[in-house]
Amino acid sequence: MDLDPARLDALAAVVEEGSFEAAARRLLVTPSAVSQRVKALEQQAGQVLVLRSRPCRPTAAGRALVRLAGQISTLRAEAVREVAGTGDPLRLPVAVNADSLSTWFPTALVGLPEHVLVELHREDQDHSAELLRDGAVMAAVTADARAVQGCRVRPLGSMRYLAVAAPSFHERWFGGRGGGPAGLAAGLRVAPHLTFNRKDGLQDRFVERVLRAPAGPRPVHYVPSSSAFVELVEAGLGWGMVPENAASALVAAGALVALDDAGLDVPLYWQHWRIDAPSLTDLSARVERAASASLRPPDRRRG
Repeated sequence: MDLDPARLDALAAVVEEGSFEAAARRLLVTPSAVSQRVKALEQQAGQVLVLRSRPCRPTAAGRALVRLAGQISTLRAEAVREVAGTGDPLRLPVAVNADSLSTWFPTALVGLPEHVLVELHREDQDHSAELLRDGAVMAAVTADARAVQGCRVRPLGSMRYLAVAAPSFHERWFGGRGGGPAGLAAGLRVAPHLTFNRKDGLQDRFVERVLRAPAGPRPVHYVPSSSAFVELVEAGLGWGMVPENAASALVAAGALVALDDAGLDVPLYWQHWRIDAPSLTDLSARVERAASASLRPPDRRRG
């Protein structure tokens, strides 16, 4: 099947922009032209490639072609720059979880070449691989060790989280330092907790590890901001899982109390398209260096 690059670009623009109208504005053509190109590609493929919803979503076959469009576009831009010594800026869309964004990941972006522009998508580490499957990003920090089709995966290390609460909250709900394991277990069944959003399963994982049973329903506050999350735990709104590098100083200062000493380690992986693009290779090396300086060493037996 000989695929027209203009048709692939139209499909990718529809998926990335969410509508035919927005895709047309990006491509500087009419919505009718975008529609004709996508329909022609669908006729060529013999199946629907994009669901006409709000926003538009790719089908399984559409995801594969969106990835292909992005890979061709990236390789083409890299080749032009290598041959001509100049060219248009190169955009690298990347999915990163919020806690990595607020801690170690920005270090990887310091000193990027001027022609490289990053587009960061904030997504929970347990779900960021979905953006790779959709073709919305070319790389992602993810908790999934299984390589997405057409991608390479490398272990980055583990981010350790501590279950923490304000001292007054700990005294009320967990019996203070004298509550022991029984007080912790009893408190986890009823104490309010914070979670980043409905995709965030860290608090449930901690509860299930302690109780050795399903977490069950509990009072919860949704706080989709890493900085506000820590501030509200410190203010006593609820307990929560906070990255070790943010929690340790507060625990040492007495502003927070750790619910136990074990913590919770979340292995992170770097997944990216399986293409030999210098800009992506450089970004991957930067991410690995930044991770090695901040995360716990990866288990090389996995991933």
